[in-house]
Amino acid sequence: MDRRTVTLSLGALLVAGGGAIYLNQTNGALPGVNPALAQTSDDVVLAPDIPMGDPNAPVTIVEYASYTCPHCANFHEEVLSQLKTEYVETGKVQFIHREVYFDRLSLWAGMIARCGGELRYHGMNDLIYGGQRDWIGTGEPQEVLENLKKLGRMAGMNDDQMTACLEDRSMAEGMVAAWQQNGTEDEINATPTLVIDGEKYQNMSYAELKAIVDEKLGQ
Repeated sequence: MDRRTVTLSLGALLVAGGGAIYLNQTNGALPGVNPALAQTSDDVVLAPDIPMGDPNAPVTIVEYASYTCPHCANFHEEVLSQLKTEYVETGKVQFIHREVYFDRLSLWAGMIARCGGELRYHGMNDLIYGGQRDWIGTGEPQEVLENLKKLGRMAGMNDDQMTACLEDRSMAEGMVAAWQQNGTEDEINATPTLVIDGEKYQNMSYAELKAIVDEKLGQ
């Protein structure tokens, strides 16, 4: 379970090493990314949840996860895949993935995940978590951004579309503000953390999750 600090502000996520995180050694900005993102606004619209499954399902599961958290990638691959088949696709569970931003890489991944809209969001999550080690690579900013764009292209997005998303200051602010508000309300201090019908649980196996869900369903 990843217990890195999860209280970073937008400024801390978008600024590092004394300057914008998009700085390089030549002109001060990575291609296609706007350094103005390092500024903040008092007028922020919270990024909305993008649920999966029937909104009227009897059980709701919220997962707090970071795209750079190995345990979250493992949960996505080994637990969520089974949950989707047995409970989400059958209308028994509504699942909500809430992004946690430990670092700028997880924020960039979230911006690309949301770039294709609601229809592509969960498919992008599959690509991002499934290829976590590959897109993070060495962690060098230009490499990470290009790797994330490769995943976006696989999902049908083009470079202009993704560049616009990465330059969208209001999107970044809304995403970080949503995480700060939701994470504070649910007292999240590690990932992955599950909130099942209002009750908080730490990372678990599918068998453990299934037993909890079945109990709540009265099965």
